[in-house]
Amino acid sequence: MSGCQPVNTLIEEGLKLCVEPNQVSTDKGRYQRVVGRLMYLAHTRPDLVYALSVVSEYMHNPGEQHMNAVMRILGYLKNAPGKGILFAKNVDHQSIEVYTDADWAGAVDDRRSTSGYFTFVGGNLVTWKSKKQNVVARSSVEAEFRGMNLGLCEALWLRLLIQDLGYLSMQPIRLFCDNKAACDIVHNPVQHDRTKHVEVDRFFIKEKLDDKIVELPKI
Repeated sequence: MSGCQPVNTLIEEGLKLCVEPNQVSTDKGRYQRVVGRLMYLAHTRPDLVYALSVVSEYMHNPGEQHMNAVMRILGYLKNAPGKGILFAKNVDHQSIEVYTDADWAGAVDDRRSTSGYFTFVGGNLVTWKSKKQNVVARSSVEAEFRGMNLGLCEALWLRLLIQDLGYLSMQPIRLFCDNKAACDIVHNPVQHDRTKHVEVDRFFIKEKLDDKIVELPKI
């Protein structure tokens, strides 16, 4: 880290990493060690998770551009070493909120989308994730559905965990998504031709809405 220049952002704006046919090779072992240590650090630094999900895709075939991206993450840490998670006391300690988002076809190599979520219990951040989706999404709505489903499953697990600890919460999970089209389709029981291929995700979320287990506040 001593040789890194401090920067304010984790990833250079507009950067799209990929495996190039004639890319300049880098030290694979060093790349894997640095990324592995950063992934360990991300257990208490949620701001790192998206950038690490990107660079970790190239653990087996890193190039110079990938190493430069990793060094930028180190530069960001050098500029903001004191960032972390603050846990505050909250009277409503059983409330669960989950914020989801997804890009669309953001990965240059295979055009898969990336989902991400943050979950809050009692107003405190407890879990987070950024993960490339397993299949190619045919639309931004499909990518958002998969992201919403991923975040909702995490929130449902947290709800069960709280119940196992002896707290029976009757509050619905608050699921936030900034894609209005995806939220509208979830609320609308009419079958849409453009979403037939993701109907399992859609009906899973719709079922939880009907059972008052989850609600979709407007953003």
